[in-house]
Amino acid sequence: MAVTTGLSGNEIYCLQLKNYEPGNIVVGNSVHSLGIIGSVGSGLKAMLGGELQQVTSLIEEGRETAYKRMLQEAQTSNATGITGVTSQLIFHGSNVEFLSIGSMVHAINDADKSKFSTSADGQELYAQLDAGYKPICFAFGNVAYSMGVGRGLLGKVKTLGRGEIKEYSDIFNKTRHLALNRIIAHAEQYKANAVLGIRTTVLPFGGVNEMLMIGTASYNAQLLTDANNRIVTSDMTNIEMWNMASIGYAPMKLLLGTSVYSLGVVGGITSTLKSFFRGEINELTRMIYAARENALAIINNEAKAIGADDVVGVKTYVYQLGNGLIEFLAIGTAVKKTARIKTESEQLPPQAIVVDKDTFYDSNDGAINVNINSGAKPVNKGSFFIPIIIIIFFVVQLLMSILK
Repeated sequence: MAVTTGLSGNEIYCLQLKNYEPGNIVVGNSVHSLGIIGSVGSGLKAMLGGELQQVTSLIEEGRETAYKRMLQEAQTSNATGITGVTSQLIFHGSNVEFLSIGSMVHAINDADKSKFSTSADGQELYAQLDAGYKPICFAFGNVAYSMGVGRGLLGKVKTLGRGEIKEYSDIFNKTRHLALNRIIAHAEQYKANAVLGIRTTVLPFGGVNEMLMIGTASYNAQLLTDANNRIVTSDMTNIEMWNMASIGYAPMKLLLGTSVYSLGVVGGITSTLKSFFRGEINELTRMIYAARENALAIINNEAKAIGADDVVGVKTYVYQLGNGLIEFLAIGTAVKKTARIKTESEQLPPQAIVVDKDTFYDSNDGAINVNINSGAKPVNKGSFFIPIIIIIFFVVQLLMSILK
């Protein structure tokens, strides 16, 4: 019987080396509505900011339901595992569809027959298995949050001056770590000691934001864990992790550092006036440099605290939050040198590192439908005109006071 799979030729080749053959695509979905009662309750909570537990629960329930239905379809087909598991949001008017899709694989010959699901594609799964990590299940952690009107008012007052807005930095740090703690808790339920290939996404959802982390709960008996670091977390790709394992490094912990800064009204006026002329804008240069350094210092200090040798794959992101606020995020994985971690193969096959190219291009690619496995992070870029209007307002007020 013909197989309809989402696996590419390169993925099929890699999995064949580990004695897995492709199966059909499996799908699970669930359509939800926020509902009037939930919206009112979360709306009251949004006044204060922080996590919106009703919205978090609704999204978690939707994603979990879609995922379980996909698993049921795979069990009916007696699949050994599901690779490339995704969790998508598709909006249909006032309703949202939670969609999970993956491709089944079947163990052949002497392959491990244990059931599993993973967010890794076929190439990443090969690298994970070869590095000694047994996949257990797809894992996710999420949190829906709002900055809040009250916190926003305080923040707007503080934007009159330059520097970090601690209230905003705190809420971003707290929500990001809530998602991380929940994906760890998910992995613990299945006796895993690692969550690999974590991808982080921030999604707009009904006027608030959802921060989502997905990865694969896994087990490696050679990993060094302790009471303070029960579950290893990593945002390295599995191919990166294989390369690090081949030179004797094991992941320890995914590290996050975020800092929210404001240019301030006075600095904004100065930089706006200077923008009419060529040359460096010193106010912006100093602020952006300090903000990045602050975010990097957060993860560096945490790495030292847990005894890591290095932090690898560090990435920095800058997001415009509107009203002159800018978020700076640093993310990376702490690693430690150890003789316990080894790879089965001396090198990866070329098919494991070849990047599959798209052969179909959708002109509606900018639609609101989001595949979290892409790792894209849609964010509220804010309005370009809002800070300009604020600056103009204060310039006018300043001129009027001078004329008086």
